[in-house]
Amino acid sequence: MTRIKIFSLLLTATLFISCSKDDYKLGAENIDPFVRFNFLLKSDNTPLEYPTVNNNLLPVSSYENKSVKTVKVPVTLSASPLKNAVKVNFSSSTTGDSESYSLNPASELLFQGNKLTDTIYVSFDKRWTTNQSITLKLENASDPEIHIGNLNTEARNDTFKVDLGAIATNYTFPVNYITLKGEAGETVDFDVNFPNGFIPSEIESASIFKFLNGFDYTLTHDAFGTNRSTVTYHLTLLEDIQNADVRYETKLTLTNIPNYTATGNTVLQLVKPIKSPRDVQANPASRFYDLSNQFYLTYGEHWFDKSGTCAWQTFNAFTFPVVVTKDDENAILYSDKGTTNPNDDVYHDAFKIGFNVVTGSNTTNSFGLKRFFSNESTGAANSPGFNITSALEFFPENGNSTTQGKVLVIPQYITIAGTNKNSYSIEISGAGTYKEISSGLFEISFELKLTNDQLFGGTVATQYRIYNNKTYPKISPIGDNCPKEVAL
Repeated sequence: MTRIKIFSLLLTATLFISCSKDDYKLGAENIDPFVRFNFLLKSDNTPLEYPTVNNNLLPVSSYENKSVKTVKVPVTLSASPLKNAVKVNFSSSTTGDSESYSLNPASELLFQGNKLTDTIYVSFDKRWTTNQSITLKLENASDPEIHIGNLNTEARNDTFKVDLGAIATNYTFPVNYITLKGEAGETVDFDVNFPNGFIPSEIESASIFKFLNGFDYTLTHDAFGTNRSTVTYHLTLLEDIQNADVRYETKLTLTNIPNYTATGNTVLQLVKPIKSPRDVQANPASRFYDLSNQFYLTYGEHWFDKSGTCAWQTFNAFTFPVVVTKDDENAILYSDKGTTNPNDDVYHDAFKIGFNVVTGSNTTNSFGLKRFFSNESTGAANSPGFNITSALEFFPENGNSTTQGKVLVIPQYITIAGTNKNSYSIEISGAGTYKEISSGLFEISFELKLTNDQLFGGTVATQYRIYNNKTYPKISPIGDNCPKEVAL
């Protein structure tokens, strides 16, 4: 009797799994082939785009779209590899303006061989002003044996609805600092990212930049094309600015325009820095990172207010090299990846380090900046300034010392926002020294300055110590004043 009960339970479980899952499995185990919409949503309610696969997700029948980026709607045919091509026709309808969107393909999908998924691209050519929806419906297949929709009555997935909700479009610079060589004719590329997409007619003649120019150049951009997430710009120098003793800088600032808000990194600096003769073999940057340990940290203290009293307060941050190309004047080979092919070689800047997260969209605590603010937003989308990917630059004594020299906080603008959506562009700068204070233990000692009239009433400054090991000598108190926490 016990064996019979166990068998019965296993059979019941098998039947339950069959009813809830088998309709969504693709492959030869399906006796009757069928075609259905296969739109999947991740846990953050964003689409999982084909060909990425997640077998734990089930197709949904509708999606609320809040951006003007192209929506990709996959349609899947569950069958063995096809001997003959199969065409599937679909129709579309809308509750609003039929000219506000376009479909590619317009009405016919194609499946052949091992290509068992095709995609309907829903693109938007103008902004909708009221809520509307677009409904796609699978109509028929060129092979009459192919069933339209799942082989059930609960979730057929033969129709798919795109609800067009309220949209908020914005833009940002993915980087905030670019170094120039200074040669006439030199061209550097940079992107402006549109996280929720853009409509070309709305930005093609708009003045999205405010300029503070320190040299002559031309600025062009690629055709908008079908990529509605990024626009690539090309800046070309019209003059030679290679004077080693002079710093040249041009600053581009994103401005708010109708329907588009500047967020995240809103300032891009293009700089030809002062040049100092340095031997890359000194490689001081390498003292402060270790890529064999993905969780490598540098450890620091800064002079800051602590309950009304100035004191040294600790922080740490994930620290990384600055990756450069082989032809960069400060490039030093980090790895040839064990091959003789020079195309896969990895080069680092011998004199720069930065701070960033290992993975994900959060932030590290560059310079312990999170202590400066209350109610700060720690996501990289809102506060990219907590990740300063090119932060410190080293100048070895005599150009080749392996133990000591000067250090510069690379002057730049960082963006920090509050949880209340208030966002601020803060200029940082500073200078100091670095030195090997005991065998293998390096100390960086410097002053950091932060400038923002609204937050600080001008400029605040404080002292820092950073070490390449969590064990370092106790730091004696100093008599300097110190900054206090400010609300964003």
